[in-house]
Amino acid sequence: MAETEAAAEDLDALIDDLDYLPGHFHLEMQLNFEPRSPASLRARDLKLQREGLRQELELAAAPQRPAMRHLLGAFAFYLEELDEARELFLEVARDDPGNLNAWANLVHVYGRLEQEEEEEECAGRLAALMGLEAGTEAASDTQLRAARCLAEQGYAHGFDVGCTSPEERARVLKAGIALYDKALGFAQQAIEIAKDHPSILNRLAKIFHFLGKQDMAIGTCNMALDVLQDPELNWQAYCTRAKIHIRAYLHDLERAKMGVGGMPDRNHLACAKADLEEVVKVCPGLKTYLDIGQVYYYMGVDAMQELMAVDEAALNQALVFLAKAGESELGPTLPELQLLRGKCLRIKGEEANAAACFKRAVELDDEGSSHTEGFGCLLEALLAQWNQAQLSDGELGREVDAWLRRAQGKYPAVRLRQELQRVWRGHTDEVLGLARALVAQGRLALVRLLFETMELEGEGAGEGAARGHRALSF
Repeated sequence: MAETEAAAEDLDALIDDLDYLPGHFHLEMQLNFEPRSPASLRARDLKLQREGLRQELELAAAPQRPAMRHLLGAFAFYLEELDEARELFLEVARDDPGNLNAWANLVHVYGRLEQEEEEEECAGRLAALMGLEAGTEAASDTQLRAARCLAEQGYAHGFDVGCTSPEERARVLKAGIALYDKALGFAQQAIEIAKDHPSILNRLAKIFHFLGKQDMAIGTCNMALDVLQDPELNWQAYCTRAKIHIRAYLHDLERAKMGVGGMPDRNHLACAKADLEEVVKVCPGLKTYLDIGQVYYYMGVDAMQELMAVDEAALNQALVFLAKAGESELGPTLPELQLLRGKCLRIKGEEANAAACFKRAVELDDEGSSHTEGFGCLLEALLAQWNQAQLSDGELGREVDAWLRRAQGKYPAVRLRQELQRVWRGHTDEVLGLARALVAQGRLALVRLLFETMELEGEGAGEGAARGHRALSF
């Protein structure tokens, strides 16, 4: 017993003295923490990331592939596909016997599989490669292995799963950048090597994009395309540049709706469309279909009044791409796809089909999600059906009652209140009509809840509430 405790203490001391620790399962990524979402949703997110990574692997240069396979192995591990994880790590080890992360990850997998002999063998190989056994490796060799180990770990942070806020995402990415910096220190190189390597430039562009440094991200994408313009070989640069333009348009659109900025520049949509059309020809897939469907949607509607169509052909094209996205295994599990499809159908006057999409979007949203737009769109679709006599007073009351209660159990109270206020401001007469219908049905608790939730804060709050009470005192 004493010998075991001493060995454990020696191991802890050794780990504390190390400048780095190989493997992916100890990294400070949300992937490695206790999941905060239901198992089905976490599995969906893992599979989505895996699908995109597999696409990149097909066209990646040889030096990048080990980093991708490590990450694919980690995803397989957390999807309980342990044999698949083991084979991916063994594949790296066979191709590059000096790869530190491969042996460290195999130690972890064999430990889970309770294959102690294989676990010990891999741990021994790892110790020798790290130079932890006297006289085993030259210092220059261990330095280069350490550099590659850290660079592969830094790469993994860009594909993390489970971040619940932009701040959390930024923290993970900064940790990845720190690992890249440490890798450069071990390799004793300047970052100048990136200038002529599109794969490195594309990774940097994604990191800049996620950190909100869009000008730097665009410039880096342009550098990558200056080196390699062929979409088939460098589709990642086109894809990232398109995402930057989409984000810029949506950011400006949100500011315009809040009254703090001018109209968004629709040239962002044209640029994103041009890039994504190049991507969809050579590398079609769920995310690309969803992105280009979103672009065509915004090209088809008036910026400030999304219920007004300005380009019917663009809306039809959006539905075509969204249908293709829905044909993939994971397409039907994405709330954003259902939301976008519902918004297209609503503009085309198909209120019942749109409402079905919005209901599905609410069902698919993660518990605690702040993305309440699907619920707000559902309320608007139900009110429109009621206005068009497609729903009776009783049907409308039952629908609103059921879905509001479901929304209360899913979304944060503050976000739900904001969404209801948006519906109230845009559809005041319909909401008052809904309240009258609920009173007639005896759903007084729901009426009170609606008015308490939708009552506007600030100077106009009392006025809005008073109008509601006057309308109900018939």
